[in-house]
Amino acid sequence: MSPWRMTRWERGDLPPGTDGDPGERATSADGPQRRHEALVSVRLGPSAPGSHLVEYLRHEPCAVDAWWIAADVDAVIRLSADSMTVLHRAVADLRLRAGVEVAEANYILRALDLSAPADPRTPEWAGSAA
Repeated sequence: MSPWRMTRWERGDLPPGTDGDPGERATSADGPQRRHEALVSVRLGPSAPGSHLVEYLRHEPCAVDAWWIAADVDAVIRLSADSMTVLHRAVADLRLRAGVEVAEANYILRALDLSAPADPRTPEWAGSAA
């Protein structure tokens, strides 16, 4: 089935009546699979109540965390999926089904290592060659 027409459990949620946590990270014989994540800043439409967004996110399998914020947007939502296609679909669904007027996605590439001291000779943006 096309990823643009996936059911919720094909995108990561389990079908009704099955046990398990849909938020668990998928694993394989080689260890955990890489998760793709995004922080999405959303602004609700003028007629969309915040309760509609909250209810939508409670049933969205890609939604990991969400925060109401005081800024030029109403909320920030953290989405996580096994593939970029599913992640893109989840962002598009925010616009189509959750009453979101503006959804600006910032895709997470990798975590910053805050435990190791920075090498003063290497600019921060250069990263590591690992």
